Amino acid sequence: MAKKDSFRVAFCGLVSALSLVIMLMTSLIPVGTYSFPVLAGVLLVAVVIEFGWKWALAAFAAVSLLSAFLAGDKEAVVYFTAFFGFYPIIKSCIERLRSRAVQYIIKYAVFNVCIIAAFFVCKLILMIPDSEFTIGGFYIPWVFLIAGEIVFPLYDAFVTILVTNYIIRVRDRLFRMK
Repeated sequence: MAKKDSFRVAFCGLVSALSLVIMLMTSLIPVGTYSFPVLAGVLLVAVVIEFGWKWALAAFAAVSLLSAFLAGDKEAVVYFTAFFGFYPIIKSCIERLRSRAVQYIIKYAVFNVCIIAAFFVCKLILMIPDSEFTIGGFYIPWVFLIAGEIVFPLYDAFVTILVTNYIIRVRDRLFRMK
């Protein structure tokens, strides 16, 4: 039993380390503010599939905490912590519901609450001034929210495709080495 637990810890540690490295890259590549939290979060899918949501939440918490201290782009950390890090974990729970309509309502509700909360955290806690959110007199957060409403189904489908490909192509190869 101890061998199995040590493998779980090692696997979760490896996935967490990879996620953290991706989050650290946000300070090197400025356009990574939105894309790197997405990539760091989808890595947690493997932990959810192999060991369940509790282990994935522990890995998520570790990456969130370490990113808060080490990553240079704090806005990216907020987006990872507020949504992209834990959505791949709760997605499987939401998809256990029978009604697809209820699934989408809950998914959109979670997305909107988390992204709006992340915006206010960035604005109020990180003290990002309003001028950073305005271009030519137009308040950009509304544009980002509307774009997010359009892109969110693509992101959700991307996570589903990733889960399928992980199970079909990667899982057997990865655990054959075990």
